[in-house]
Amino acid sequence: MNGSREKKGRYDNMWARPEMNVVFRAEIMPGVGRAERTFRIEQVLNNGRVTLHDFPGEYREGAFEPLNFLREKVS
Repeated sequence: MNGSREKKGRYDNMWARPEMNVVFRAEIMPGVGRAERTFRIEQVLNNGRVTLHDFPGEYREGAFEPLNFLREKVS
């Protein structure tokens, strides 16, 4: 391909998607349980940051626990 990259879709290389749940790292919200640190993404911005439903501000990937897609998987 002569070293050129194929153009990817808007979310192909994003760490988050609208409406998925994310959990703030415990260090950011000390003394707060996991359930209270869990929020749903409202919007993914062009700069890779996200806004959350019912929680003000913009946040980057590093503010949240690493994503574990198998956590809620039922065996």
